[in-house]
Amino acid sequence: MNYPKLIAPDNIRKEAEMAMSFYPELAHTEVEFKYNDMVRKNFMQAQPKWTSLLKSRKERAYIVLISKKFKVEDKYFTIDEVPNDVLIGWLGHELGHVMDYRSRSTISMLIFGLKYLYSPSHIKEVERTADDYAVKHGMGNYILKTKDFILNNTSLSDSYKDHMRKFYLSPEEITELINRYGTTGKKPTMKEMS
Repeated sequence: MNYPKLIAPDNIRKEAEMAMSFYPELAHTEVEFKYNDMVRKNFMQAQPKWTSLLKSRKERAYIVLISKKFKVEDKYFTIDEVPNDVLIGWLGHELGHVMDYRSRSTISMLIFGLKYLYSPSHIKEVERTADDYAVKHGMGNYILKTKDFILNNTSLSDSYKDHMRKFYLSPEEITELINRYGTTGKKPTMKEMS
């Protein structure tokens, strides 16, 4: 499938296209994947482009900010250390946020953003919703690989792993969702997209 409004750096374009392939609803939505060293607390962050918030929901544009280098306590972690399937899962999780945002009015998005800044229970709900969208769209195995990479990567600190356990679905919960939703069809492999 062609994504005429997809913008991504060359070194992750295939992974971005692969993640997008699970979300046919986004085929004509502008989604930009962009490196930005200002992402706080997380490796990636999806949000609407502020200029598009005044447009109708169907015309909104989104941006997924990605840190090339991510600091967890005193250790650095780079995008080059992320395996392809894990990166696809991570991008797929962010696209789950985009799906969630698409259903919200401008006022709802502003309230949503404020709650995300100040409410841990809201953060948990939002992150789990993004995982749920990804699994519903057939990305369960990619999400599992991403969880495994995060939780079992020795270069990531225990406090970061604890943060992930607290706010995101566990591998067991992802597996339950896969069993509940099944898959939405076979998607092309990276090799087939080459």
